[in-house]
Amino acid sequence: MSGGFTESAFIKKLSDLNSSSQSIQTLSLWLIHHRKHYTSVVKIWLRELIKAKENRKLTFMYLANDVIQNSRKKGPEYGLEFGTSLKKAFEHMSKCDEKTKNGLDRLLGIWQDRGVYDSVQISEFKRSLLLGKDEPPAKKLKSGDSKKRDKEVVYEVDGTLETHVHLSPHTPPGDPPEPEELIKAIKDLELNIASSDEKVREKIANLPREVSEVSLISKIDDKEAAEKLAVQVKSAVLLLSQYNTRLQTEMEHRKKVAVMLKDFLQAQEELLAQAEHNLEEYQEKLSKIYTVRQELQSHIQNLPDLTQLPNVTDGLAPLPSAEHLFMHH
Repeated sequence: MSGGFTESAFIKKLSDLNSSSQSIQTLSLWLIHHRKHYTSVVKIWLRELIKAKENRKLTFMYLANDVIQNSRKKGPEYGLEFGTSLKKAFEHMSKCDEKTKNGLDRLLGIWQDRGVYDSVQISEFKRSLLLGKDEPPAKKLKSGDSKKRDKEVVYEVDGTLETHVHLSPHTPPGDPPEPEELIKAIKDLELNIASSDEKVREKIANLPREVSEVSLISKIDDKEAAEKLAVQVKSAVLLLSQYNTRLQTEMEHRKKVAVMLKDFLQAQEELLAQAEHNLEEYQEKLSKIYTVRQELQSHIQNLPDLTQLPNVTDGLAPLPSAEHLFMHH
């Protein structure tokens, strides 16, 4: 990630920004590296946030969150500067859909838990988002929960090594899961598929008819047979209760994976559209360069070859020496 900070460069990077952690972290690192431009950064960020499509506004907020939290160890500039603009940002986003508002509410909870901004500012941001000043505070994470999954990653930015903390929780429910999260969820599902447990299904299939057919009870004519059936019924109840619980868990897990897949697929479609846009843009640039190369080759062929020109002094008397020029007659 190279190149100095310019307004046009930042705007271009914002247009390429997507909701993946990698994209947010990459741009966040670049901004932290160019933190001396913090005033311009926040001004441009707010302007582009207001102009952005609604489904991208939350990503802009995640970028701000990443910059604010990871720049604190280098200085308070970004936190203070963003603090002066976030009220307007939240006011602007007060008309967004519920999914976006839920994401912002959760972000405010993280800031409150980590002390990113004080309670007065958090309350002001909440009022700006029209959550109401009497809203109960966001559910606080258990001590250490907000940091237990944080991990430090070292990147090289313009030749300088920068340590970046991957913040968690990073994205609220409904946003695309990280690939490793999705893979783990699918693997967990494969290991706990109750509906594929042939042994239990066979046991249930082999239960005696008497445990499930009330009409057969009337045929029992002695106490010993009744007690035997009671034991079988109790065993069947336990077996089916446990199996139904497992099926319920599987169903909930499948719903969760289905939502994760849907969100992941939607994010991939957005990334694909961005990649197609980038490919088209750079193919056009490559085409222009090819055109320049062809024109240059044609131009070179029409230029005279100086190495093939005759020597202008051929057939002429030699030039006089300096000594001869200054000789007194």
